Amino acid sequence: MKRVASIQDISCLGRCSLTVALPVLAVMGVECAVIPTAVLSTHTIFPDFTCRDLTDELLPIARHWKSQKVKLDAICSGYLASPAQTEAVCRVFDLLRSEDTLIAVDPAMADHGRLYKPFSPDFPQYMKKVCARADVLLPNLTEACLLTDTPYRESPDESFVRELLRKLSDLAPRVVLTGVSFDSARLGAMSYDRDTGLYYSYFNEKVPASFHGTGDIFTATVLGGMMQGSTLERSMALAVDFTLECIRCTCADPAASWYGVEFEKALPWLARQNESAER
Repeated sequence: MKRVASIQDISCLGRCSLTVALPVLAVMGVECAVIPTAVLSTHTIFPDFTCRDLTDELLPIARHWKSQKVKLDAICSGYLASPAQTEAVCRVFDLLRSEDTLIAVDPAMADHGRLYKPFSPDFPQYMKKVCARADVLLPNLTEACLLTDTPYRESPDESFVRELLRKLSDLAPRVVLTGVSFDSARLGAMSYDRDTGLYYSYFNEKVPASFHGTGDIFTATVLGGMMQGSTLERSMALAVDFTLECIRCTCADPAASWYGVEFEKALPWLARQNESAER
C-alpha cells in the first residue's frame, strides 16, 4: 500500500483539509499519514472560530518519522496559515523526501480574485518557496495569478490560461490549473508538462453553485490516482468527475449544510471507479 503524508490544518467541523484528505485517500486504497499545521474549531468561513497553531510541532514530527525510517511515496501540502509555516514545510519536504517521493503542493491561499482574509499581500512570495519544491503544483486561477504576478481575469480565454501555465512551470515541472472554464456549460482543469511541452484539458458539467472544500477534494483525488499508478492526466480527469459528483449529491439534498459539499455520499461512486480501474 502506498503511503502519503498530508500537511495541512484539521478543521473539526467544515469538510475540508485533513477531514477530506483522509477519507478520500482511504477509499482509493492509500494510507494517509498526517502532519497537522493547526487545529481549528471550524473552517474559516464560520465566525469566531478557534485555532491552535501547530507550527512548532511540524519539524519534531518530521524528525521523529525520519528516526523511525518512515518511507513516504508522496507528500502533499495544503492550506498554510503563516510565513513561518511555509518555511517549516519547506524544511519538512527536504527532510522526508527520498529520490522517488512525489511532492504535490496545493497553494491554498486565495479565490475569486483575492487572498483569504488572514493573509497579507506579501504572502504569495512565501508560498512561492513551497511551490518551488513541488513535482506537481495545483493552484486555482487566483492563486496562479498571484504566484506569477499576473493581473487576475475573471473569465480568461484559453490563450491566457496556457500562458499562465507556462509561467507556473517556472516553479514546478508539472502544473494543474483548477476551476478552468471557457463557456457557461463546462468546468474542469488544464495541465502543462514542462518537460514535454504538452497541455491537457478535461471538462465536465458546470453546476451553477459554489462550495467550500472542493479544491481539497480535487487535490486528494489527483494524489490518490497517481499513487494508484495513473498518469497525472487520468488522475486529473477522475478528480474533475468526482468533485462534480460531490456537488451533485449536495445539490440533490434540500437539507444539505451550507458550509461544504456532502462528499461522503459520493465516496461509493469513487470506490466503484477504483474497482473498475483495477479490473
